[in-house]
Amino acid sequence: MCDVCHRSDPRRTPLTRAQFLRLVGVGLATAATPGVLAACGAEQSAPRPGGEGPVLLDNVRGYTFAGGKLREFGSLLISGDGHVEALDPGNPEGARRIDGRGRVCLPGLHDAHGHIWGLGANETQLNLAGTRSLDEAMRALRRYAEQHPDLPWIVGRGWNEVVWGLGRMPNAADLDEVVADRPVWLTRVDGHAGVTNTAGLRASGVDADTRSPEGGEIVHGPEGRPTGVFVDAAQELVQAHLPRPGRREHEQRLEAAQRRLNEVGLTSASDAGTAADELAVLHQRAAAGSLSLRLNVFLDWDAFTEVGADVRADSVADDMLRVRTVKLYVDGALGSHGAALLTPYSDDPGNRGLLQMSQEELTSRLTRIVEAGYQAAVHAIGDHGNRMVLDAFAEVLSMSSGPELRHRIEHAQVVDVGDIPRFAELGLIASMQPVHATDDMNMAEQRVGPDRMAGAYAWRSMLDQGTVLAAGSDFPVSSENPFEGWHAAVTRTDKEGKPVGGWYPDQAMTVAEGLRAFTLDAAHAAHQERVLGSLEPGKWADFVLVDQNPFELEQGRALWQTTVLQTWVGGRRVGDYGQL
Repeated sequence: MCDVCHRSDPRRTPLTRAQFLRLVGVGLATAATPGVLAACGAEQSAPRPGGEGPVLLDNVRGYTFAGGKLREFGSLLISGDGHVEALDPGNPEGARRIDGRGRVCLPGLHDAHGHIWGLGANETQLNLAGTRSLDEAMRALRRYAEQHPDLPWIVGRGWNEVVWGLGRMPNAADLDEVVADRPVWLTRVDGHAGVTNTAGLRASGVDADTRSPEGGEIVHGPEGRPTGVFVDAAQELVQAHLPRPGRREHEQRLEAAQRRLNEVGLTSASDAGTAADELAVLHQRAAAGSLSLRLNVFLDWDAFTEVGADVRADSVADDMLRVRTVKLYVDGALGSHGAALLTPYSDDPGNRGLLQMSQEELTSRLTRIVEAGYQAAVHAIGDHGNRMVLDAFAEVLSMSSGPELRHRIEHAQVVDVGDIPRFAELGLIASMQPVHATDDMNMAEQRVGPDRMAGAYAWRSMLDQGTVLAAGSDFPVSSENPFEGWHAAVTRTDKEGKPVGGWYPDQAMTVAEGLRAFTLDAAHAAHQERVLGSLEPGKWADFVLVDQNPFELEQGRALWQTTVLQTWVGGRRVGDYGQL
């Protein structure tokens, strides 16, 4: 798998600095200096609820990392301003006691790589995730079209022809049988391919004479006509014609996403590709005090070039929003044969994937990012893509004398074994998604062959050499539930326990390593480990209460079956999902 394409949205109108500031609602007279939005966000934050004094969460089975080691605790003292005051403080005078009824308390989980806006869009668009066949997907498309007769375009995502056992991509002819009167655009589960119908081809102006853009492919049939399938950069030929979401849609998507993520125990997330107009909404919500999810924002390249000089901020609004990372893409996805490989795909001889930029362009962009004081997060799936990123970082970091910014490679999915030590040598963070291994095990070895699997989904190799591994899910590409990712990290099996013994089990994590990857190390990757990631005195009281103990699972129960009962952010309960 890999992540949602947010490289460059052709529907967007580039924002000037003045336009961005107007969207945020900050007067230009008060925004004369770079970074002012950080100050404005902090000053305008709604005051935290106060006056109730400290709270003692008692009678829990708690686990957190403290001083680098896993620690158990039975009670947690929360200060009036929402920070952890102490673990196991005894009977503090004046504290309001909450009985945890023996439930398990964990630090709030942090998804180190997800897509807030894509997850929110799934609430309003056709969601094909989980469909098991082309027929099932087409039935869902028919229902959706009938329920939304006024939509000018039908837009959805989540199909996976590998899971369907189709042996090919869906095509325009498949869609035409269901919807022929208006355009349809359906994105693959990994976000790196999409399919449209004949009406969509006409609306996009794509025909047999249209050439594939650099870094993308218009798939053609035997007679030379487009099949309706577009891979990687070619998707922009269709996406440019989709209706553009406005502020109201952004707000709805944000609200839906954070509500869902709180429900599964996430108190923080790193959003891997935020546009300038989306960032404006985040600033407004942070200033109003209406975020229930801490967000570490990765600007997309367009947003960085448009407003990056004005929005860089380590933290605003009680650490609810951080903007100091820029996202780049170097290749595509393994499932759609777009990941860049050093030698051809084992199941597609002659194809080495699709590079999204040259080595020179990558190095140039990284240089600009570093010089602007931003952390770089670069998507790389294939072994060629990863080597390109490692080479670029080696060159750029050798010339940089600035602060250590903990640059990241997103996914690091198939890495040449000889390149794995370079992560440690360059001090790079491996931002990896454990659930991708169990999602991809139905096709990964077919794509790259058994030899290259030695460096694929190689969590243990990264951890053993001391590389920080920040865990995420890449939602909505994969499940946003971090307990499913934690389960995959530890067992290397799917939710049915297959394959027995695990898929390449020598690369599995321990239960404690999985917790750390989804908490403290994810916070470290976001430069937030001093305020988040563990329940230590002085940090924010972000935690969850759950119905089972991941360290002592009952017979017949799996880690993925963990249910979140309550979610707390900054000492405030933001979600109540079951009785303690």
